[in-house]
Amino acid sequence: MPELQLPPLGLYIHLPWCERKCPYCDFNSHETRAIPEQAYIDSLLADLAEDAHYAQGRSIATLFIGGGTPSLFSAGGIAQLMAGIAARVPLTTSLEATMEANPGSAEAEKFAGFRAAGINRLSIGVQSFQETQLQALGRVHNSDQAHAAIAAARSAGFQRINLDLMHGLPQQDAGLALADLATATGYGTGHLSWYQLTIERNTLFHKHPPLLPVEDALADIQDAGEALLAGTELGQYEVSAWSAPGQQCRHNLNYWEFGDYLGIGAGAHGKVSFPDGRILRYAKRRQPDAYMAAAPTAMQVQPQWLAARDLPGEFMLNALRLNAGFSLADYSARTGLAPDTLQPALDSLLARGLLLQAQDHVRATDLGRRFLDSVIAEFLA
Repeated sequence: MPELQLPPLGLYIHLPWCERKCPYCDFNSHETRAIPEQAYIDSLLADLAEDAHYAQGRSIATLFIGGGTPSLFSAGGIAQLMAGIAARVPLTTSLEATMEANPGSAEAEKFAGFRAAGINRLSIGVQSFQETQLQALGRVHNSDQAHAAIAAARSAGFQRINLDLMHGLPQQDAGLALADLATATGYGTGHLSWYQLTIERNTLFHKHPPLLPVEDALADIQDAGEALLAGTELGQYEVSAWSAPGQQCRHNLNYWEFGDYLGIGAGAHGKVSFPDGRILRYAKRRQPDAYMAAAPTAMQVQPQWLAARDLPGEFMLNALRLNAGFSLADYSARTGLAPDTLQPALDSLLARGLLLQAQDHVRATDLGRRFLDSVIAEFLA
């Protein structure tokens, strides 16, 4: 395999605790009323020290603190974590530092402290502005707290705010979904994540399914929502992401462009490329107690060296989510493979009108985006 051009490098930090497990959530999150904050921060920094060699001379361009509910941590704890990260790996001067936050009033009170700690982008998990929808989703915040959290984020000095919103909720119709969208876009935060609720295995909703809109209603919601968003300053750049110009989430873009990222924390994943053409995926122990007990040298599990036959599918799984698609030059730079390794799947999808190619550039058509899972499956080994 030819030498790879090392891509940009991000850092994902997983804080796995939440006040209450949402019935739709299949993330690695754990209910608790007593977070072992200091012990966990110590483990995170030990974990990062072990992974620092994966940077291979690169600086961290983006970091993302996800969960769980990261905003349950104290502002002082986040400040200690950010300082510890900066002491162990180089950070770019233009670092994008995102943190997920719950709209609960106790968390919103910490927003100014998070901003002072170096977080410069906040992702607020609103999900809906409707009381009945929030109750159906098992959320711990109410509509008033959702509105107050956005105001608190702005008051704290955050210039970059993402609102996380779901649709296709229990007993939701297009009118309710559009009301949520209109409220969210009315805040002019510059970024919106808008995606359909799906029922995942190992969730309470999977065991006890709620009454969800039928397929025709879901299609109506999607079409009407996209039409509403088309009339705003927000442009869709990924399947479930809209942003004002220049406000895209750079951390997520790095995922979708098949960049590299370190992953620290219970259940975190990482992907690292090497100049000799090898690409490594790895994961950390999922259970927080086991993760902390394993520090500092036995936290990683399930390392996987990607085979060349897997790379087209791995790349497409990310790149085709982007409205803009990808260039064949970027495909080669990220995978070390020649463009012809995408044939014959690429030729077949072009002929069927599911992909569109203009010189070096490939993207999904509108039809292809409707059947994106099937399109990506064509490239899987």
